[in-house]
Amino acid sequence: MNKHNIFTIPVSGINILKLSVNRIFILTLSGMMIFLLSCQKEESNDIKLAGELSLSASADTIILSQKNDKNVAVNYNWTTGTNSGTGASISYVLQIDKAGNNFASPLLFDMGKAMFAKAFSVADLNRSLLERLGFTGGVSSSLEARIIATINSSPQTEQTSPVITLKVTPYQPVSKTLYIFGDATPNGWDATKAIKLTPDTDDPTLFVYKGALSTGSYKFIATLGQLLPSYNRGADATHLVFRTTDSQPDNIFSITEAGVYKITVSLLDLTVSAVKLNQPPYDKIYMVGTAAPNGWDIATATELIQDPNNPYVFTYIGVMKAGVFKFPVNRNSDWNQDMYMRTDETHMYVHRGGDTDDSPWTIAKKGHYSIKLNLMDNTISISRTKLYMVGSGTPIGWSIDKAIEMTEDATDGCIFTYTGPMVKGEFKFPVNRNTDWGQDMYERLDNTHMYRHIGGQPDDNKWTITTAGNYVITANIETLIMSFSGKK
Repeated sequence: MNKHNIFTIPVSGINILKLSVNRIFILTLSGMMIFLLSCQKEESNDIKLAGELSLSASADTIILSQKNDKNVAVNYNWTTGTNSGTGASISYVLQIDKAGNNFASPLLFDMGKAMFAKAFSVADLNRSLLERLGFTGGVSSSLEARIIATINSSPQTEQTSPVITLKVTPYQPVSKTLYIFGDATPNGWDATKAIKLTPDTDDPTLFVYKGALSTGSYKFIATLGQLLPSYNRGADATHLVFRTTDSQPDNIFSITEAGVYKITVSLLDLTVSAVKLNQPPYDKIYMVGTAAPNGWDIATATELIQDPNNPYVFTYIGVMKAGVFKFPVNRNSDWNQDMYMRTDETHMYVHRGGDTDDSPWTIAKKGHYSIKLNLMDNTISISRTKLYMVGSGTPIGWSIDKAIEMTEDATDGCIFTYTGPMVKGEFKFPVNRNTDWGQDMYERLDNTHMYRHIGGQPDDNKWTITTAGNYVITANIETLIMSFSGKK
């Protein structure tokens, strides 16, 4: 027998070796594929079908509160259920009903496909409980829920989850609106004009009024124009009572000091607070009357200027005619509004809209007036403008403390005249003799017209006398016309 070296391959055997190697590779690859397929088959056999349909809730006991209206009350979640390997889609319907009602007339929520959760806000759940399911506010009752899955195969089949129970206490909602009215408020006791309070953005049971109140009384109503139900004064000034019939006590709140108030009302807690703010009771003051620029036309009543540094102070500077005047706080054409009226020449009071009192001030002579109101102490000052002359062209020079007082016309207090000597130089017209020069003056616009320079401003425009002599100089601070007669 011939011996062959197994490590020696004859040339003639090369093709045979290649064939053998190829066969081995194919067999190996085939084996790997079979192995992989068998693994995949084995893994596929390990996949479990979805379990039974079930429903759960994020809580089993809930007490609802209107303060939390925007919050989530409960989350319902459910499993997918199974289509039994059919590949059919599944749709879901959530049913909720009062316990013991056997879902005879439940709340239905069609959740569609691929939805596995439903959240209810406090407000939505409470509304459904009271309006749809007949729950009673403040009373704990049981709620039942289930999920129904429809397998959209042919034919369709359904699965129903076990029922779960939730104990829930709804609330009886308080009013979503609140109004204040009374003779302490700007619109008086007319319920159709009651002022709406602003609900808090985070707590809908909390309401705020911020505005002027005068001495008087007030209460709250839930609906504009309706006297009942109302919220009245309770055991003290910090508590409310809910009044629903005329037979119940009609106790009201009081304001003893006029001003701007912030009133905060909690309808849920039935509490109220009234805080006086460091602000004037009104931020607009107007003037009407036969003496006023626009007469009795309250729709176009003259508005006073509020001092930017002291919001309690309001000023009018301008022409007044002979007649009477008073100060409404708005331009309501029905006249049913508060007004400031005369107590005496230096004091005023708030007349309540609709009251019969009528005490205006009187202007005896037409003129240019400065009128200042201070709402802090209800004082008023009224002064008619005087006119002076000062400058190097006048006999007294620039000594403003000795400024020449011009003569006021006998009937028209806006017209002033100087008759006398003038020298070469300049002049203008201050309205007083304040030595600090921080005052209003009438200055030159052109040779025959003038304007009112505001004290403290940098403008400085004067008339010039070029020839000494006696002059008649007339200034009309209503028409702003200036005239010379005599030597020019």
